[in-house]
Amino acid sequence: MTTYKDQPTRSQEDGAGRLTLAEILETMMGGDLSVRITAYDGSSAGPEDARYGLDLKTPRGTTYLVTAPGDLGLARAYISGDLELVGTHPGDPYPALQALASDLKFKKPSPLQLANVALSLGLEHFKPIAPPPQEAVPRWRRFAEGLRHSKTRDAEAISYHYDVSNAFYEWVLGPSMTYTCAVYPDRDASLEAAQDNKYRLIFEKLRLRPGDRLLDIGCGWGSMVRYAARHGVYAIGATLSAEQAEWAQKAIVDEGLSEFAQVRHSDYRDVPEGDFDAVSSIGLTEHIGVGNYPAYFGFMRDKLRPGGMLLNHCITRPDNPNRNRAGTFIDRYVFPDGELTGSGKIISKIQDIGGLEVVHEENLREHYAMTLRDWNVNLVEHWDETVAEVGEGTARLWGLYMAGCRIGFDRNIVQLHHVLATKLDDQGSNHLPLRPWWQA
Repeated sequence: MTTYKDQPTRSQEDGAGRLTLAEILETMMGGDLSVRITAYDGSSAGPEDARYGLDLKTPRGTTYLVTAPGDLGLARAYISGDLELVGTHPGDPYPALQALASDLKFKKPSPLQLANVALSLGLEHFKPIAPPPQEAVPRWRRFAEGLRHSKTRDAEAISYHYDVSNAFYEWVLGPSMTYTCAVYPDRDASLEAAQDNKYRLIFEKLRLRPGDRLLDIGCGWGSMVRYAARHGVYAIGATLSAEQAEWAQKAIVDEGLSEFAQVRHSDYRDVPEGDFDAVSSIGLTEHIGVGNYPAYFGFMRDKLRPGGMLLNHCITRPDNPNRNRAGTFIDRYVFPDGELTGSGKIISKIQDIGGLEVVHEENLREHYAMTLRDWNVNLVEHWDETVAEVGEGTARLWGLYMAGCRIGFDRNIVQLHHVLATKLDDQGSNHLPLRPWWQA
């Protein structure tokens, strides 16, 4: 396998031994890869019998890779179709990404390496070009254009990710229209059974009964709202996505649940009602910003009656001290302004605002890996329809994003936690059963 040395050979110094594209790509990705690399100049590197590989197809792809070394450059080249993952379907590139993830060791090239790469490629490849249209503007641009986590900027971030196409989400998410981690009763359960089981679990944890009132913030397409309404609970959902709200309201009417349920196109902070028996947040915390946690959890506490229940369901990091911001690829292509932290910090922020008692917490990391697996399967099955609906670049982006996140959950790079709390009465009592009252 070709490796790259800091010291150039004599032929390189004379200009006669320029690096091939495959050698450059291998170097930028850490060297000693177990995948096969091919490029449009006819060069190749890596094991000839490798099951998976990378094929650099165009000069534009080269420019993306050298102007943004690391996951952002790879994503740009892949989403634009200038880089192919060989041996896997673009709707589910998990096997190829898994092979790559075992080898990739991105590092900033030394000045000498960059000079030799520039000599081999030509300086024209080092001039930045426009990224694929699916890419959000960088953080500094977003900061200049609006206060981070203001209502306006939050609405723009949510719209960027969720207002893609309801038809697209129906194909990828399946009939539940649920874009959050399912809870699998067993490893052979279907995605739909697991999503229904998730809502059953949350419903039971919140101790909801017919006639109770539920507020579901960041409600998506209203699946929790409709589940609660089917069981006689009056439920209000709020979402910043206009397309989600429209879809959810139609589903409520179609199911004959209008007496019990409604979904509003609204910032959760603008919900005026209070005295709820329960508040659920299922997949919203990732968008809030860690600095806003006190106000966020304070809002939920203030919406509850004494004795009411709060459940927070969100992606977390496996520890607490590391940085909160998502990586460059996730920030630019998936969740602009998203932030993650550890479950310990979430619990401490709930405890610190006062008036709430955390009574239970659990990690559902493996369940999210399985959920992402099933979403990728759905994308493969509906690949032609999704490409026709949203374009090949967006379809490739979603296949890459979901498969990459699955690896993150597999390897404990990220987790998914339920944190359950109750609002105490004036005497500090919670009036709860001594042991968990729900079926795990």
